Amino acid sequence: MLGTLLVRYLRPAWPLIVAVVIFQLAQSIASLLLPTLNADIIDNGVVTGDIPYIWSTGGVMLAISVVQVICAIVAVYFGSRLAMGMGRDLRSDLFHRVVAFSQREVGQFGPPSLITRNTNDVQQVQMLVQVSATLMISAPMLAIGGVIMAVQQDAGLSWLMAVAIPILLIIVGLIVWRMVPAFTQMQKRIDRVNQIMREQLTGIRVVRAFVREGEERTRFTAASDDVMDTALRAGNLMALMFPAVMLVMNVSSVAVIWFGAFEVQNSGVEIGTLFAFLTYLMQILMGVMMATFMFVMIPRAAVCANRIGEVLDTAPSVAAPLAASSTPIVQGRIEFRDVDFAYPGADDAVLHGISFTVEPGTTTAIIGSTGAGKSTLIGLVPRLFDVTSGSVTIDGVDVREYDPDELWRRIGLVPQRAFLFSGTIADNLRYGRSDASDDELWRALEIAQGRDFVEELPEGLDAPIAQGGTNVSGGQRQRLAIARALVKQPAVYVFDDSFSALDLRTDAALRRALDRQLPDATRLVVAQRVSTVQGADQIVVLDHGRMVGLGTHEELVESCETYREIVESQLAAEEAA
Repeated sequence: MLGTLLVRYLRPAWPLIVAVVIFQLAQSIASLLLPTLNADIIDNGVVTGDIPYIWSTGGVMLAISVVQVICAIVAVYFGSRLAMGMGRDLRSDLFHRVVAFSQREVGQFGPPSLITRNTNDVQQVQMLVQVSATLMISAPMLAIGGVIMAVQQDAGLSWLMAVAIPILLIIVGLIVWRMVPAFTQMQKRIDRVNQIMREQLTGIRVVRAFVREGEERTRFTAASDDVMDTALRAGNLMALMFPAVMLVMNVSSVAVIWFGAFEVQNSGVEIGTLFAFLTYLMQILMGVMMATFMFVMIPRAAVCANRIGEVLDTAPSVAAPLAASSTPIVQGRIEFRDVDFAYPGADDAVLHGISFTVEPGTTTAIIGSTGAGKSTLIGLVPRLFDVTSGSVTIDGVDVREYDPDELWRRIGLVPQRAFLFSGTIADNLRYGRSDASDDELWRALEIAQGRDFVEELPEGLDAPIAQGGTNVSGGQRQRLAIARALVKQPAVYVFDDSFSALDLRTDAALRRALDRQLPDATRLVVAQRVSTVQGADQIVVLDHGRMVGLGTHEELVESCETYREIVESQLAAEEAA
């Protein structure tokens, strides 16, 4: 998967790759020339006392060194551009793929893991590309070119390279092999840390209400310690690698000087040649060490690339059809036809054989006990999930035949958990329709019974909203979420238990305003309170995923035992009558 990602995201950046290769080649060639020139200075200048030769050759070496430095800087610059551009594109594709996921895929991976994959995992792959772009040419050039140049200088000592290089490769291979499982485990444990942190931040009020700060601190500490232990194991292996490499290099240097001294004494080998061979051997081992540094990063980057690939290769279960229906959603007539739905991997279906019709301009309420499948049922309308069998149609067209963007554009969804984005009240209300005027915002707030508290704020529509709407009350957050859907002016409104945080008086006023101001809109309402649903045109009663009642409040009180039990548990006998 790592190779597939690199090919896919680096192919468009081939001009940068060419530039990196050219400048690294120039840098490597300069590095290989310097030891030979240094040997010439020693043998033909220092030994013979030829001062002009020393100055001229030294000037050439200085010029080559300047070129080497410039090429190294330019190569690093282009390599960084290459890596940062790849990281940008990879994060963008991950983000857009996750945004296209349905609730099924999000639940499959989990939000903490998706966050880690789009941040830490991408960063690891990006770092590998940056390091590789800096070393991918110079490391093999120094190693291979150093071997050629060293043999030319002194073939008699070449056996030292045949011993040192395999030993170095074996040491590096064993260490890298041990590091792969540690890096695999580390990413999973980082996911766990993110999960616990996200839970604690989201549920901070619950944590404090139950005085669980100590237990949560212990849980987070345990997860952090797991990451630390894994990082220490990987770090110890990484720390072992460089001393091992330096040991091989230093032993090799001593061996070259030891055996080279005998050659200088017995065979007449020049001292400059001996030092050139030693320098080339160091360059060879340095090239192997730089390649080692890349190899150290490859295992973790490969693990991260596999995790990224899992997300990119997961097709959203809610996808646009090959030939989307051109029929516009105008009336908003909704029909459920023998709908069954089961979550992936579940033994039993959540919904069984649901069939009813919602006429345009009417209100259909859905009520039932906790876990009856109410939210799942209305989630099939905007295709948060797709039915397992049966169909859901709007204006006679199956929702799966609509382009998802067109479908969502014509549905105003107020979710069970009202969520507001950081910004201002106006920003949140215009989330569904950016060109809405201030008058339209105030009208939506008035229908949603939120105008009064917004007018009391000093900034009015420009009042700031914290992420998630944590700086407003639950009732205010719900009313703002309802107003956001109203600003959109869709054909169908879906209220998923959206009145639960409102008092009875506000709830009644809101429902009257909806009936009065939106007479032509289709409204689906999920509620727990009988007072919220009793004025609906029809009420659907669910029990364990099955429809056990359909009719008005009065009809169901007479005919549906489940509904009657709900009524009697909430209302006084006089109200029920």
